[in-house]
Amino acid sequence: MIRFINVSLMRGTKPLLESVDLTLNPGDKIGLIGANGAGKSSLFAMLRNELHPDQGEIDFPAKWRMAYVAQETPPLDRAALDYAIDGDVTLRKLEAELARLEAEPESTDNGIAIGEIYSALADADAYTVQSRGEQLLLGLGFTLDQMKQPVASFSGGWRMRLNLAQALMCPSELLLLDEPTNHLDLDAIIWLEDWLKKYPGTLIIISHDRDFLDEIVNVIVHIDERKLKRYSGNYSGFERQRAAQMILAAGALEKQMRQRAHLESFVNRFKAQASKARQAQSRMKALAKMEELAPLRAAAEFSFEFREPLSAPNPLLVMEDVNAGYHILDEHGDRVGDKTIVSNIKFSLQIGQRIGLLGVNGAGKSTLIKTIAGEIAPLTGDATLGKGLSIGYFAQHQVEMLRHDESPLWHLAKIAPTVREQELRNFLGGFNFPGTMVTSPIRPFSGGEKARLALALIVWQRPNLLLLDEPTNHLDLETREALTMALAQFEGTLVVVSHDRHLLRATTDQFIIVADGKLQPFDGDLDDYKDWLFQTKLGKGTTVLPAAGKDNKTAYPAVSAVAPPAAAPVVDKKEQKRQDAETRQKLAALKKPIENKLKRLEEQIAKRNEQKADVDGKLGEPTIYDAANKAKLKQLLADQSFYKKDLAELEGQWLELQEQLEALAA
Repeated sequence: MIRFINVSLMRGTKPLLESVDLTLNPGDKIGLIGANGAGKSSLFAMLRNELHPDQGEIDFPAKWRMAYVAQETPPLDRAALDYAIDGDVTLRKLEAELARLEAEPESTDNGIAIGEIYSALADADAYTVQSRGEQLLLGLGFTLDQMKQPVASFSGGWRMRLNLAQALMCPSELLLLDEPTNHLDLDAIIWLEDWLKKYPGTLIIISHDRDFLDEIVNVIVHIDERKLKRYSGNYSGFERQRAAQMILAAGALEKQMRQRAHLESFVNRFKAQASKARQAQSRMKALAKMEELAPLRAAAEFSFEFREPLSAPNPLLVMEDVNAGYHILDEHGDRVGDKTIVSNIKFSLQIGQRIGLLGVNGAGKSTLIKTIAGEIAPLTGDATLGKGLSIGYFAQHQVEMLRHDESPLWHLAKIAPTVREQELRNFLGGFNFPGTMVTSPIRPFSGGEKARLALALIVWQRPNLLLLDEPTNHLDLETREALTMALAQFEGTLVVVSHDRHLLRATTDQFIIVADGKLQPFDGDLDDYKDWLFQTKLGKGTTVLPAAGKDNKTAYPAVSAVAPPAAAPVVDKKEQKRQDAETRQKLAALKKPIENKLKRLEEQIAKRNEQKADVDGKLGEPTIYDAANKAKLKQLLADQSFYKKDLAELEGQWLELQEQLEALAA
């Protein structure tokens, strides 16, 4: 087991841990969580013996082998597969020793040593290591051709995947993973989840992906107020337990405050009276002994919202027979050909659509998003933009496009040069850029702070179409939740690529998929996608995407080319059941878009009702009718009229859709 015994740790002048005691059992799968800067990475460094506690000790079995992801990847000429297998250090040492012995002159002792090495290699599964390495890299998104390429040819994100592969290749009793999903697509994350569930050792993960934690961990360790608090269960269980603790702590604090008030009142009234002096002294001692209860605080909530779009063209965009991809250039920069990634795209975006874009790594999701955003031109075909279309585009590497020598205020002033500086400062303050931070260069900012700035710049522009390509990279749990809430209430059109399933479930109501070089509808949910993905990755011949309806939890096998037998003159019971199921599926497919629209309308109606109630309340205040408030009264009356009109329209649309749904049910 792992034991923290009275551990304290300082970084500079900042205390991270104070007198911490904690026990973790063998085989536990632990999620390590806490605010940015709380000390999660420092705790990992102590476990790796790179940092030493200022007080106390950390104890775990000396024989345990530890694996973790290296943060640096040298630009080696070594093939990716060989580099991944290098993670099994013991195996590589045995291979090197065998090569040394075989190069020496033959002798009896030499032969015995070689035999022992071969036996040790068998114990280390040396004869399956090639296939195990290939399976790991396939799961992490590499192709067989890429496995032969040198490490130096890969970008930073792909090199981090290779480092992760090394850690997974290493036989270990303790595995430390710090944000392993940051550089992975959804398909690789789902594969990694499955791998980690089967990992037999003790696992500690730092992650801001709540669905990932929910799938894997059975223990949460929360760093809070310089203490380590252990919770049984996954992340959702932690949230429930934490909420219950906060309610209890608030109750205990209130009770103590009442007791304090009663004791202080008694002391103040009777300390001067000789007959009551002894009792007053007794109560003063009780007050002194009473342990000060601190309120159990939640992290300060961060929230923001997308401002209402200024216009709403419909449709926003239409693509006809578009091929999306890249121009092939020669060494002089001249175009010598085209590489098509997604072909024959027929696609339109209507107002209010909320689309999640799925597809395995390399299928062309980012290429499609860039084409819609106008970052790259279609190779062929026409893309027609609606009049008044305003796109907010968050690229996968958006943070790298910021000017690191400039401040948040400079970035915002560049896109809003005519707006008063104070207004810009107020806006950035709402995104947690207060005081001098708003005028400081962003170079030392964390990845999460830079991503938050990129989001703020998009929000300012009031887009009616949001195109988000992995917007949660670098964001902590709190900011991810704030983004999820803001997107759920966004009144424009949304297309999002994300490996964060919590965000996808909460903000989208339909999926499309890029597969086999085509853009296709995906009439299932994320569980259907997971099943289809495993079928595809396991190579079972699945080519047909899931049909509509939640009853279908597995992808259908590839369609057979063999002609069906002649129909029997009488439909048997099996055939009848099949036809009934098809009818139900067709009905579900027809109802689903209507139900999704109803859900969105109900959210909009609820929001408008809240806004109208707020205005009605302000109009009920007598002071609003004073002469000094004439302009404010005029604005409130205009808002009230707008909300009434909009509510009438929304309710009319709701009734129409409800009638359509009832007609289908009939």
